[in-house]
Amino acid sequence: MTKKFVEELTWRGMLHDAMPGTEEHLQEKMRSAYVGIDPTADSLHIGHLVGVMMLRHFQLAGHKPYALIGGATGMIGDPSGKSAERNLLNEETLLHNQNAIKNQLARFLDFSAKEENGAVLVNNYDWMKDFSFLEFIRDVGKHITVNYMMAKDSVKKRLSSESSVGMSFTEFTYQLVQGYDFLHLFKEHDCTLQMGGSDQWGNITTGTEMIRRIGGGKGFALTCPLITKADGTKFGKTEGGNVWLDAERTSPYKFYQYWMNTSDEDAEKYIKIFTFLEKEEIEALVAEHTEAPHLRLLQKRLAEEITEMVHSKEDLDNAITASNVLFGKSAADDIRKLDEKTFLDVFEGVPQAEIEKAKIDTGLDMIAALAAETNFLPSNGEARRALKANSVSVNKEKVAEDYSITEADLIGGKYIILNKGKKNTYIIKAI
Repeated sequence: MTKKFVEELTWRGMLHDAMPGTEEHLQEKMRSAYVGIDPTADSLHIGHLVGVMMLRHFQLAGHKPYALIGGATGMIGDPSGKSAERNLLNEETLLHNQNAIKNQLARFLDFSAKEENGAVLVNNYDWMKDFSFLEFIRDVGKHITVNYMMAKDSVKKRLSSESSVGMSFTEFTYQLVQGYDFLHLFKEHDCTLQMGGSDQWGNITTGTEMIRRIGGGKGFALTCPLITKADGTKFGKTEGGNVWLDAERTSPYKFYQYWMNTSDEDAEKYIKIFTFLEKEEIEALVAEHTEAPHLRLLQKRLAEEITEMVHSKEDLDNAITASNVLFGKSAADDIRKLDEKTFLDVFEGVPQAEIEKAKIDTGLDMIAALAAETNFLPSNGEARRALKANSVSVNKEKVAEDYSITEADLIGGKYIILNKGKKNTYIIKAI
C-alpha cells in the first residue's frame, strides 16, 4: 500500500470513528470498501463530497472503492438525522439519477476496468428488487433482534422526538436493508469496509453484525465527522438551497463564490478535506495566509482546486473572470467574455430597467440613461452632477455627458452595466 489510509484521513480531519483493527486490516493487502450515495436527485451536492473524497483517498492508497447508489434504500428513506419521510422514486427516475451521478463521480474516481483497484458503481436496487418480503424476514430479519435495532441512536432520537409523526415500519427496517447491502457486497465482492458520515455509524455496524452472524466473517466500519461551519450555519447550503455539482443547478461561478466566501477558520479545515494537496503544501499555505489574511490566499486556493476538480479549468477561469467583474478589477473586455447565465449570476439582485432596443440603436444620451429611462438616479440634475464629477461608467469605462449609448455597448446584444462610483450598479436590458 502506498499510503496509510486511516493516517491520511486523520491528519485531514476526516476521521470520526473506526473499528479497532481497521488500519491493520487495510495494510495486509488490497481491500474493498464502499460508500452509499442517495440517488434522490440527478446530481450530487457538496454535502456528498466528503464520502466521495474518502473513496478517492481509499483508491489512492491502493484499494478498490465501490460507490453504492441506494436505488432500493432511496425508495424507503433513512431516519438518520431526518424528521420526516422522503418521497419515493420510480425506477425510471432512479436510473436517470444513477447515470448522472456516475458521470460526476468519474471526475474523482478512476472507473478503469484495466486497473485492479478500478472503482465500481453498484445499485442496491439490483439485488433488492427480486427479494420477496417473506424471504427477507426469513433470511435476514431473524438474525437481528428488535432490541438491537431499538438501541441505535438514529432510532432512539426519532422515537423520542417531540414530533407526532413517529417512525414508520418502513423506516425502522432501513438499517436492515443497509446492513444487507454490506453483507451482499461482502459475499459477492469481498468488500470488508463500509464508510459514511458519523450519523451512519448505527446502520454501518448493523451491517458488520450481519456479516458476523450470517456471513461468518468480519466487516469494518469507518466514519467521517459531519461537516459544519464555524458560525453554526449549515454547510453546503445557501439562500438558494443546496450547492450542487451540476453546472445547471449551481453555476461554476456561484460554486466558486461559495468557497471564496468561507471564513478563515473554515477554509483552513476545508482545504484539508476538499483538496488533494499534500500536508506540507497546506501547512505552508496556512502560514502564508496567517501573515496576510486580507489576501484570502486559503480561500482562493481552496476555490480554485475544487472548482477545477468538479467542473474544468475553463469553468474556473470564467469564474475568476466573473468574480473580477463583480469586484471591479476587470476591463470591459472581460465583461464581454461572460456568457449570459454567468452574467446574470454575477449581477443577481442588481436593480435593472428594460429599454426598447430601438432607443439604443438610435443612440441613448447619458442623462436619459441615468434618470428618465431608468430611474437609476433620481433626476436629470443628479445625473449631470455625477457625469461632471467623472463618477459614471458604462461597462466599467468612464464616460462624460456627451456620450451616447449605442448597440456597440450591448453585452451579448442585450445588457449594459451602469456604475456611479464603485458601489452603485445598475443594469439596462434591451428588449
